[in-house]
Amino acid sequence: MSRTTRERIVAEALRLFADRGYAATSVAEIEAASGLSPGAGGLYRHFRSKEEVLAAAIREHITSTKSQLDVIREQATQFADLPLVERLKMTCHAGLAKMREEQDLVRVLFRDLDQFPELVAEMREGIVNPLYEAIAEWLSTQPELADNDEDWPAIASILGGSVVNYWLANESMHEPPSRIAEERFVLAWARLAMGLC
Repeated sequence: MSRTTRERIVAEALRLFADRGYAATSVAEIEAASGLSPGAGGLYRHFRSKEEVLAAAIREHITSTKSQLDVIREQATQFADLPLVERLKMTCHAGLAKMREEQDLVRVLFRDLDQFPELVAEMREGIVNPLYEAIAEWLSTQPELADNDEDWPAIASILGGSVVNYWLANESMHEPPSRIAEERFVLAWARLAMGLC
């Protein structure tokens, strides 16, 4: 399925913002990358400003995250018969996959979003917090953990945070912390979470 011009603008702008930085990316460069005539004003037929393009990119990722969480909740019962350690490993893999999917947005967040506090708040409330809340909800509903009186949001923060840290370290330093391969990290993460049983 081919993307609309608006979708191309958003996708290419986010890629350019991630690679070059928001301030260093011109509207003409976004237009050229989107298949529009650079400098002809084609972007402005879809957006009022470069900032509005960035906001649209964040909102698209928020919408995508909500849809993904809905699908994951629906599919969770399919894996209920697997051992808890396998379900935990799947959860960790899903977290790492989500980080990879959001890599351009994460790069923009760390590089440029401090100048847009309202967009940081949207990202926090629309992507970050819902993901941590989903981890907490999922943990609290696992039969093996159902009798535990735990602070699930705090535990989700620790477990989710370790996934984020592992991915960020790997991304920024071009190798994982202590050269721990992803499969080793996932297994250790799941075994650590199993200590809740």
